[in-house]
Amino acid sequence: MDCYLMENIGDKEHKLVIGRLYIYCPWCATELVELVIDGKTRRKCPRCDFVYYRNPIPAAGAIVEKDGKILLVKRKYPPYVGDWCLPAGFMEYNESPEQCCVREIKEETGLTVNLKSSFKTYSGDDDPRSHAVLVLYLADITGGDIEPGDDASEVKFFAMDKLPRNIAFEAHRRAISDYIEFKNSGKFPKPNE
Repeated sequence: MDCYLMENIGDKEHKLVIGRLYIYCPWCATELVELVIDGKTRRKCPRCDFVYYRNPIPAAGAIVEKDGKILLVKRKYPPYVGDWCLPAGFMEYNESPEQCCVREIKEETGLTVNLKSSFKTYSGDDDPRSHAVLVLYLADITGGDIEPGDDASEVKFFAMDKLPRNIAFEAHRRAISDYIEFKNSGKFPKPNE
């Protein structure tokens, strides 16, 4: 009834399902047609009037600071292989953003954390897999040993004035910039307009 947008991760046998794109109506199995609805191109069923609203995929992550340095993860798999990013990832079904954040940090860095507070929410469309909404937290390390795992090839703390230039994802670049501004001014960042 639908197709899944997938990408290879690592070897050719492992794929990551990153989104669903309906071709047929999930209610009556009629092929969907593209129409402009509410000023946007959407897929609609000509038989039962089902409208497919393609929604962003929720993700969560954190800014983890230690001794004035920010924790970053080097990406092992596409997109942006070899670029750095904040420890973050897509939420699983029946998982809260907080649970996702703690799980992703453990999987990617080997560290366990305590979430101190929410920081800000970002929306990004420069990930070719999907449009994502990133819920970002501030976190403290409570245990574990720093070690790349899961989809990370390297994990490292960077001084805020010596961050790598190749930061993946516009949302992560904005988050790091907002965090540095927050640290310098003491003022929490305003919501995006």
